[in-house]
Amino acid sequence: MTFADETVWQLGHGRSLALGARGHLMAIINCTPDSFSDGGRHAGVAAAVSHALACVEDGASILDIGGESTRPGAAPVSPAEEQARVLPVIEALARRTDALISIDTYRAETARLAVAAGAHIVNDVYGLRHDEAMAKVVATSGAGLVMMHTGRGREAEKLEDVIADQQLFFSTSLAIAERAGIARQKIVLDPGFGFAKTAEDDLALMARFEALQGLGFPLLAGTSRKRFIGALTGREVPADRDIGTAATTALLRIKGAQLFRVHAIAPNRDALRVADAMLAAGVRQEIQS
Repeated sequence: MTFADETVWQLGHGRSLALGARGHLMAIINCTPDSFSDGGRHAGVAAAVSHALACVEDGASILDIGGESTRPGAAPVSPAEEQARVLPVIEALARRTDALISIDTYRAETARLAVAAGAHIVNDVYGLRHDEAMAKVVATSGAGLVMMHTGRGREAEKLEDVIADQQLFFSTSLAIAERAGIARQKIVLDPGFGFAKTAEDDLALMARFEALQGLGFPLLAGTSRKRFIGALTGREVPADRDIGTAATTALLRIKGAQLFRVHAIAPNRDALRVADAMLAAGVRQEIQS
């Protein structure tokens, strides 16, 4: 799948998103008190909704709503607490914006309730491999699906080569999706930067990112404010890593990513516009030659 290819991501509630000529930003909306990045600045319905709407104004196509921090060492929350944090936000956003809404959860019941509340996409950081009911919920709800790669809980099977490990992980996740009846047009893959990966792993994924196009699905990149960017730039505070994140957005767009999950929309929007313009110029040059 190359830049010149146009595909349509089929989503819940009859919505869709064209992927190809233009990259899209997915805004991270943390409805948590303990996010590694924003430290709970947007916890609470009013604060989360206000922040989400501001992200739409800045250029986000998708709002990714999460109720449990996935940072290393974060305290787990109960399904009831997760749902209490995210469902009112999703309901409010569904009334107030036409932007696409994603639920960031690995729990099937939270996903089911979120889609019923108005979410169009399920973003599962365990790639359908944590909750065995998740695949059927996605299939029956009609939601779009982001399946993320992770090394968590897979230490025994994890391969040393980062691309081979991506292929191994997604071969299992895609088989689960197929058995559940999830259509290929519903699926986007996320290589999971920073999830049970070393800084060397993350850099290798960036350097070889175009190889992931061989999987045959649209790709989402989630590098925002990750630890490896801090290591490269010397920025210890996550919120100071937005320029480094924007650099990865431009580089990964050139290498084939179509969606970018980020905290700060404006700098990544500008980086994406430059990369998109460069890609478009390349396509025009090929046509003319």
